[in-house]
Amino acid sequence: MPDQLNRLLAIMAQLRDPEDGCEWDIAQNFESIAPYTIEEAYEVADAIARKDMDDLRGELGDLLLQVVFHSRMAEEKEHFDFNDVARAIADKMEARHPHIFTSTQQRNAWEDIKAGEREARGETSAMDGVARALPALLRAEKLQKRAARHGFGWPDPSGPEAKVQEEITELAEACNETEKQEEAGDLLFAVVNLVRAYGIGAEDALRAANDKFERRYRAMEDMAKGRFDTLSLEDQERLWQAVKKTEKL
Repeated sequence: MPDQLNRLLAIMAQLRDPEDGCEWDIAQNFESIAPYTIEEAYEVADAIARKDMDDLRGELGDLLLQVVFHSRMAEEKEHFDFNDVARAIADKMEARHPHIFTSTQQRNAWEDIKAGEREARGETSAMDGVARALPALLRAEKLQKRAARHGFGWPDPSGPEAKVQEEITELAEACNETEKQEEAGDLLFAVVNLVRAYGIGAEDALRAANDKFERRYRAMEDMAKGRFDTLSLEDQERLWQAVKKTEKL
């Protein structure tokens, strides 16, 4: 294992070599690579959802390459290197699991430990540390959970449900594009809060809904035998209902 990791680190060092490296790799920086890092994380999640272990192996390698890439760029600027990254996460995992890695029987709550880490970093707001690069639904859920831990949240689904209805009305009454976008965002945020009140992860729920829609749409196309675009909306709706019935059989 260390041999292959060292090999990967050496490959990245060669690719970034100012004289003999790859022109594309040399030209990259943290900002230009960040979108690829996010994309690779999603592709890992996709391979897991498809239960494709061969693909997962490859996608995890692509994600590891992103860590190595960022670490190499940081090393070049004398900020830190890959060993520092590995050491930091190892230290963090040991600190978060004292009952596993130390003799003490103390079992601190995971969130309490993370809160202590944020405090040590000088983060004073409950909103600190919620990454802006997260998918919007997931970030909304995390922000809401942070607020709820400090008492800012409804005790049952009735509050969020009323808020969703309120936001639907406000979106319908919006007068211009700016207001519509703002009210649409408020509506989506309120919906996340509502499904969270039922113990449902909004990101997971929407991902499942996307998959279901795609599956049903493809089935409609198959039923239409290449004529789907020529059908009326009423005929397309009949196909949709037929697909739904087929799934229930």
